[in-house]
Amino acid sequence: MILVITPELIVPKETEIINQMFQEGLDLLHIRKPWVSRNEMIEWISQIDEVFHSQLVLHTHYDLGNEYHISRFHFREIDREEGKYKSFLKENIISTSVHDITTYNTLNKEWEYAFISPFFPSISKKGYGIDSTIKEEINHRNNPDVKLIALGGIDEDNIHEVFESDVDGAALLGAIWESEEPLKVFKKCRNVLMS
Repeated sequence: MILVITPELIVPKETEIINQMFQEGLDLLHIRKPWVSRNEMIEWISQIDEVFHSQLVLHTHYDLGNEYHISRFHFREIDREEGKYKSFLKENIISTSVHDITTYNTLNKEWEYAFISPFFPSISKKGYGIDSTIKEEINHRNNPDVKLIALGGIDEDNIHEVFESDVDGAALLGAIWESEEPLKVFKKCRNVLMS
């Protein structure tokens, strides 16, 4: 499974590129735009082909799920700890983020999947994840109920290492949005998974 996370700010031709990635087999898109207003978010979502709305995951403006038939919601670690997800359990798919395997192993089966990061040193946040031991920690995975998605520093050159480890998918962020040709990068990563 390959997921893409949006950049925090709206970038030129972003929704156009995202529609093309969906046409090329993108599994899920995480809309992570913490600084975007509700009205900007409405405008942004309406530029995504309606046929792909069921593959969108909201990180904010959860109320828009009803309007756009979006039933996937992502909760940050702090929101999970504060129980903010509990009203979303019925008929929705929820995901979260963790930064160590011990926390991941304690997640209940109400979570569809969890991002674990940083898998490699980050592409978008320079210097972040240089000393990460996540790749080695994954050997201690013992949670059969929640899928594990690697995040952080993943690109077309190292994505094969992700799928050689005990994870269920990869999330792309910096490799896509720091690239001059985001669609090309996505297709290369997708081809690694397919081969």
